[in-house]
Amino acid sequence: MSSPTYLTVKALTKYIKRKFDADTHLRDVYVKGELSNVKIHSSGHIYFTLKDEAARLTSVMFAMNARSLKFTPEHGMNVLVRGDINVFESAGQYQLYASSIQPDGIGELFLAYEQLKKKLEMEGLFHPSRKKPLPLFPKKIGVVTSKTGAVIRDILTTLERRYPICEIVVFPSIVQGPQAAPSIVKSIEQANNLGSIDVLIVGRGGGSIEDLWAFNEEEVARAIAASRVPIISAVGHETDTTIADFVADLRAPTPTAAAEMAVPSKENLMKNILAYQSACLHLVTKKLSDEKNRYKRAMESPVLATPEKLYRPFIERYVRVEQQLQKEVNRLYRDKERAFMNVQNRFSQHSPRKLVEQHEKSLHILTNQMNQVVVASFEKHRQHFLGSIRTLEALNPLKIMDRGYSITYKEGKLVKSIQDVQKGDSIYVTLADGQVEATVQKTDVKERGDQTNG
Repeated sequence: MSSPTYLTVKALTKYIKRKFDADTHLRDVYVKGELSNVKIHSSGHIYFTLKDEAARLTSVMFAMNARSLKFTPEHGMNVLVRGDINVFESAGQYQLYASSIQPDGIGELFLAYEQLKKKLEMEGLFHPSRKKPLPLFPKKIGVVTSKTGAVIRDILTTLERRYPICEIVVFPSIVQGPQAAPSIVKSIEQANNLGSIDVLIVGRGGGSIEDLWAFNEEEVARAIAASRVPIISAVGHETDTTIADFVADLRAPTPTAAAEMAVPSKENLMKNILAYQSACLHLVTKKLSDEKNRYKRAMESPVLATPEKLYRPFIERYVRVEQQLQKEVNRLYRDKERAFMNVQNRFSQHSPRKLVEQHEKSLHILTNQMNQVVVASFEKHRQHFLGSIRTLEALNPLKIMDRGYSITYKEGKLVKSIQDVQKGDSIYVTLADGQVEATVQKTDVKERGDQTNG
């Protein structure tokens, strides 16, 4: 018996996949069931399980097909799925590759509408606190709609009839089809960037839900919510309600109604002006009448009839106060005169002239005393100086030489003793009237009582 041949997992899986590929009943199948374990990958792929009460089927929808979905698949949703059954080789399992998904029992667009409405409502985009008020008297109104058709004509006609002084700026947009949503968003952004638009009407005429779908797109709703300019939504007829209606600052049932909401009526303004004029005239007339009556009553009052009764007590009080003030002024004047006399007496006793004379006498005495001291000091120093001169003259060697004395030097040194010179030395003898150069021939030493020659 030959040994069995073992297949690799990869080879067996490929064989099974070829079986699936060859079976035409597994191509373009229609399956209905409940969604479970829904996971939307960042790449756009949607992974889910399709189940019923008896079985489960692993499924996937790639991003290229998922982009066409109008709604977001959610856990527990009953759906109708179309696709192919094939083998996922790396996992070794078969699964459904979905090409389309539709809600079972509810329209796809209606489901997408409800999902987006719920999402934006949870974010607070519908809350009344976000609604911007419309200006009472707008100067420039923008209109985002198709440049042709009955809608733009109705809006322009209504604005011209009700409020002809405002300026109208039309932002032509595509309002139906795949390019409608980006076109509407671009027009809203242009109106905001212009910077002078006071109110913006965004809308189109009636139609099916598919025709109005651009106003249910999330990008349009967020553009309306982000607008700095107040927006009036005017989409379709009164029974048509879109996501744009919930996000807008004001919803109009029709485009014509939107134009009426955007501006006041000139007829109503004229009526209001006439009413205000009449009310003002009535108020002014009544005010004048009331003031006349008030003036008449005031003039007939006792106070104004006999006004002296009002100020007589004040006059009497004023007289009394004036008398008291006069007495006080007289007293102060007398005190001032006495103070002035005292100051004058003190000033005469301490007159600057007398003080100057006294200081002049003192200065004269001090000057004489100073002169005497200076003369005595000078004489004393002169005598001392003369005594010093006489002493210096007495001690002057030159004066002694005048009496015959001399001074002897040897090599520039004074000779004081016989021991300082020897025979043959050159010496210099200084006399009173000159100097003599000589050579020592011999020296004699004097001793007490004796004299030795050498």
